Amino acid sequence: MQLTISNLSKQYSAQVYGLRDVSLNLSAGVLGLVGPNGAGKSTLMRILATISTPTHGSVLWNGVDISKSANELRVVLGYLPQDFGVYPNLSPIEFLSYLAALKGLTATAAKKRIDELLCLVNLTDVRNRALGTFSGGMRQRVGIAQALLNDPHLLIVDEPTVGLDPQERVRFRNLLSDLAGERIVILSTHIVADIETLTRDLAILSRGSLLYHGGLESLLRTVEGKTWELAADLNEVAALRQRYQISSLMRRGNRAYLRVIQDAAPAAAEVRQVPPTLEEAYLYTVASPGAAGSPRAPSAPSVGALR
Repeated sequence: MQLTISNLSKQYSAQVYGLRDVSLNLSAGVLGLVGPNGAGKSTLMRILATISTPTHGSVLWNGVDISKSANELRVVLGYLPQDFGVYPNLSPIEFLSYLAALKGLTATAAKKRIDELLCLVNLTDVRNRALGTFSGGMRQRVGIAQALLNDPHLLIVDEPTVGLDPQERVRFRNLLSDLAGERIVILSTHIVADIETLTRDLAILSRGSLLYHGGLESLLRTVEGKTWELAADLNEVAALRQRYQISSLMRRGNRAYLRVIQDAAPAAAEVRQVPPTLEEAYLYTVASPGAAGSPRAPSAPSVGALR
C-alpha cells in the first residue's frame, strides 16, 4: 500500500495558508506527525481523511487520486480526530453498532468486530453503560474502537492518548505497534514517549511547511554538540530565558539547572555538554533559521512536550 502526497497546499485567503507544498511518500508503518499549534497538522489530516480538499496538489492512495475517487480510500480509512464526540445517551454497543452500519458492516460482522474491539480497549464491562457517564479517557477508548471498526489500511489518529492513564497509554501504544506492520498509521501527538516508542519515521510541520521528514536518529544528529546544562542562581533565570533557548529547568534548593540549546557553549561558570533529547532536536528544528521563514531567537520559550 502506498500513500503519496504531492505539493499539497491549502490556502484560506491571499495571505493565509494552512499547508504549503507538502510532499510525503508513505508505506506501511507509523509516521509521527508533530509541530507547533497552527502548524497545519489537523489541516493535513482532514485532507487525508477526505473531509477537506486541497487548494493545490494531490493525494494518491495506491495510485488513485482521492479528490476524484474518495471512496477508494474511505472504505479502508480509520480516523480519530482530536475532538471526538459521542451520543451521551447511547451505550458503547449502540454507538459502535450505529457507526458500523454507516461503514457498511453487516449486523453479524459488526457484532463480532465490536466484541473484539471492546475487549481490545478494555471496555467490555461497561458495554451497556451510557456514554454520558464515561470519563474522558473512557470516551477516548471508544473513539479508538470506532476508528478500527472497518479494520482500516490507513489509520489517522490525532492525539489518541490524551486522557488515558499510563496503563491505558501503554496498551494503546502496543496496539498501534501491532497494527503498524500491515497498514499506514499517521499519529499526531505531543507526547514524546509515544513518538519514541512507536515510530522511527517523523514529519515536522511549522506554519504549514514541512521542515523535516526522516528517522529519529537523523533528527537527533542535527542537534549533537548543541545541548548544554548550566547551573545558576534562581534570581538569574529570568535573564537567562532572554538570552538562551531553554528546553527544561529544574530547581534544587536555591539553584536552577537549565538545559540550553545553542551552537556554542553558553557563557556560564558551571556548564557542561549533555546528549540531546528528541524534544530538543524538535525545538532546534522548528526554531532554526529558515524554518518556515522564522529565525531562531534566543528568547524562544521553553517547551515541555512536542506540540
